[in-house]
Amino acid sequence: MRRTLRFLRDIRSAQLEHAGAPEQRLSEASDMFRFIDSQLSGLSLDGATGEFNEPATQIQEAMMSADFTYAIQEFVQREMVPGYEVKQFDFEPLVKPDTAPNYLPVNRYQKRAGLEDLEYLGPEKGEPRPGSVVDATKRQYQVYSWGKQFDFSMKALVNDDLGYFQNQAEDMGRAARRTLEKYVSRMYTNATSTARLTGLGVLYSQNGRLTTSRISEARMAFNQRTDARGEAITASLAYIVHHSGLVDTVKQIQASQLVSETATNAANIVKGTFNAIEDPHMAGTSPNLPWYGFTRWQDSGIVPLVLLRRQGMPGPLILRKKSDIEAVTSLLGAGANVPPIMGDFATGNVVIKVVDEWGTYIDGTEGNLFDYRGAYYSSGTAP
Repeated sequence: MRRTLRFLRDIRSAQLEHAGAPEQRLSEASDMFRFIDSQLSGLSLDGATGEFNEPATQIQEAMMSADFTYAIQEFVQREMVPGYEVKQFDFEPLVKPDTAPNYLPVNRYQKRAGLEDLEYLGPEKGEPRPGSVVDATKRQYQVYSWGKQFDFSMKALVNDDLGYFQNQAEDMGRAARRTLEKYVSRMYTNATSTARLTGLGVLYSQNGRLTTSRISEARMAFNQRTDARGEAITASLAYIVHHSGLVDTVKQIQASQLVSETATNAANIVKGTFNAIEDPHMAGTSPNLPWYGFTRWQDSGIVPLVLLRRQGMPGPLILRKKSDIEAVTSLLGAGANVPPIMGDFATGNVVIKVVDEWGTYIDGTEGNLFDYRGAYYSSGTAP
């Protein structure tokens, strides 16, 4: 590998000399190849002595002026993707992922009930009667496009030595993630979804604040759910999704051996029976803070929420507008493309676009509840 680097250094030096590059440029290229060679030996540059023995410098941060052509693309890909992975709302357990082949609406048929019970046929020659099957419910949803364009000044990027752009790339990633989080939060906090649960009565909603006894009520409500035939179904409470103002309340409930809200010695029977998920995008004013309960769709088969993506588009896509400038004079001759860092011809702006695609079930009476039997709502307005 080090022999290969020496060959590359000699070739590059010959190219620069043939092009008439100044001595400073030749020295810069030689220093960079020497830097890479020293990294292969586990050495780094000491800022005080100029020797390659300081472990603070990393090879990926070495950049020559000729490498600046690729700086925009490299920094966007390296900084935007990690930024997208910074979570504030861990919604993934709540939604079932699904994909669509294109942007057209897709249909899913939701099973509403099982088959009828068997009937006693008598001691002999009993003939079974025909049974019936409950029609599945048609659910329809589609993928929508989301995006935002960001313009950066070429001069600002150069003058700031990439520090400004690095911060902006991270913010772009956080903005993409945050937008998706808010979308998922609105699936169940929108007025139509909450009105649907409220209208179903005490087995699907209440107005009490989050306490041990209220969580117990929610658990019992899930245990009493039935299908379209009135048969009991397995719909257990798995997640409590709550307002950010209830973080300490949830921790106290989960940590207490006894019921924390009363002075009695009653055992805390809900401890360890649910997972708490904080939703920082949920609206509410203390002390009237809402909370929700959800099933675990992987276990019960009851899917309260669905997040749809287009096939082949599992996450955000970063696009850069190609420069519309051509060089009149260059080593390659007239008409050569200039580096993307030059931006557009009119203003020198470097244009980046972040796009993503997702969707969910939308209904005028049920909101975004794909199956309301997997959800529970409390407005948190009653003491």
